[in-house]
Amino acid sequence: MEITRSNFKDQLPKVYQAIEEADFLAIDGEFSGISDGPSVSTLTNGFDTPEERYQKLKKHSMDFLLFQFGLCTFSYDNTEAKYLMKSFNFYIFPKPFNRNSPDKKFVCQSSSIDFLANQGFDFNKVFRNGISYLNQEEERQLREQYEEKRSQSNGAGSLSYISSNAPKTPINIPEEQKDFIDKNVERVDDFLKDEERKSLDLEPCTGYQRKLIYQTLNWKYPRGIHVETLETDKKERYIVIRKVDDEERKKMEQDKQAKEQEELNDAVGFSRIIHAISTSGKLVVGHNMLLDIMHTIHQFFCLLPDELNEFKEVTTCVFPRVLDTKLMATTNPFKEIIYNTSLAELEKRLKEAPFKPPKVDSAEGFPSYNTDSEQLHEAGYDAYITGLCFISMANYLGSFLSPPKNFISARSKIIRPFFNKLFLMRIMDIPYLNLEGPDLQPKRDHVLHVTFPKEWKTSDLYQLFSAFGNIQVSWIDDISAFVSLSQPEQVQIAVNTSRYAESYRILTYAEYIAKKNEENRAKRKWAEDGWKDLERKRLKTQYTSYIPQNPRDFYANSFVGPSLAVKRSMSPIQEETVSEDNEDVAAKEAEGESADPGVSEKRKKTKSHKRQKTDSSPAECSNSSSPGIFEVPDTW
Repeated sequence: MEITRSNFKDQLPKVYQAIEEADFLAIDGEFSGISDGPSVSTLTNGFDTPEERYQKLKKHSMDFLLFQFGLCTFSYDNTEAKYLMKSFNFYIFPKPFNRNSPDKKFVCQSSSIDFLANQGFDFNKVFRNGISYLNQEEERQLREQYEEKRSQSNGAGSLSYISSNAPKTPINIPEEQKDFIDKNVERVDDFLKDEERKSLDLEPCTGYQRKLIYQTLNWKYPRGIHVETLETDKKERYIVIRKVDDEERKKMEQDKQAKEQEELNDAVGFSRIIHAISTSGKLVVGHNMLLDIMHTIHQFFCLLPDELNEFKEVTTCVFPRVLDTKLMATTNPFKEIIYNTSLAELEKRLKEAPFKPPKVDSAEGFPSYNTDSEQLHEAGYDAYITGLCFISMANYLGSFLSPPKNFISARSKIIRPFFNKLFLMRIMDIPYLNLEGPDLQPKRDHVLHVTFPKEWKTSDLYQLFSAFGNIQVSWIDDISAFVSLSQPEQVQIAVNTSRYAESYRILTYAEYIAKKNEENRAKRKWAEDGWKDLERKRLKTQYTSYIPQNPRDFYANSFVGPSLAVKRSMSPIQEETVSEDNEDVAAKEAEGESADPGVSEKRKKTKSHKRQKTDSSPAECSNSSSPGIFEVPDTW
């Protein structure tokens, strides 16, 4: 079902109902581009860390627009043993709905636009009839503007609907505006004397002139008229004056406020769909969905945080459960029998043995898709076949159970190992971004970091390392690259050969990471020290007599204190390991810094309580016939 600005309000209840009834949701997005600078191969370096990949995408991809969003809801019919599907294809465009709403800027990438045009994408539906949206901060600011405007507008403030800001004396009108104001006041006087006329439209004028008219009329006619600004089809703004008594004026103000509230809800627009998905807590399925998640949060919730760990927290708040079918297809037991994980090829492979095509019908009143026609890169269709792929792979896992099951629901424990892990494209040894805990940290002891002149090409690097056999080059930028050797024991030899080189420098991967971490710590310390100085000055100015006895008292009211965010739950094994590590650190601190036996005893009790809590946690999968088969591995 296609949804644009013209039918969005009418179809909104259907979307809400579909989300509420669904067992799981599948999503997909189409964007105006992928990278505003580096090539895709540079943007997705094979030796990126998850933090580096996040920072690259945040810097080079978030200025593009997600302008088509596909949502497909799947609900299982137990009596018919099949899924019922409802598909929605939203066209999205941030059209300013009035002069106070954000006028967003975005960029386009010619290759992406050309690709979508060749796929038959209808850009007119986006730009002429796309659904508007606001993120949470923009919505808050706009609501505040409405409240401020309402308090200053004609008729606001008291029960008698006399403006609370009405001047007691004539306002000071600039000399060049006096003729204009006098003519309009004269027109209003004539209008009020004419008993047959009910309203008067003044000529379009500037915002400053309208302000002068408002102030003058508020002073000259505190009762008996209602003044408001309207807009012509040509976007010209003019003032309308109506004769009203107190009751009529009150009703008109209430109608105006209701209209403004409706306009604000229209401006929030598509963000209401994302909020509904978020609050439903349903499993959200996507294919290679990191960019989809980042754009969705960035456009419809809030600006992306600077740090990866903060992004993980935000993501798990917005989408408590996500599953990436590309990661699922590249993990045991699927990776041994699936050789191409692009969405179109994956859908075809999952129709063949040992998989079984799922039984899925369109719900009544919803159009159906024909996978033979391959409507790829329409977001609604891509979301649909993503859902099909998930169902097929989930049901295949049921064949490993004892007894085997033909149907595995979206709430089954057997698919939980795939939750909240997002596929990382082209990273050789870190296959996924873990939203619920620390990411994998491979040694990479066979990798070198090389810096060199800008004129160098890949052939120069192959020439430099010709004595070391097969190598693999992953460019970082114009003057640096990662080079992986086939044998780790050759790394130190390569480093030693560069000690006296003038044109290039070689570091081991461990040295490169240590240097980068040190630079980041220095930057972070500089920023934190700056904020602390500002905060210290503010506190000294405002609260010179207050000296906190406990440093925590300071952090409780300061934005520079340590983060107290609650960690998301990990697997029971991870949870126990992390909690014990934290307890060991706490115990060492207690031995070295605290002589208070009461504190030590309290920590011991806390440790005991935590162990009891983790020991009582349920296992991730209770079925004993498939231990470890479907776990996403710690090493690749």
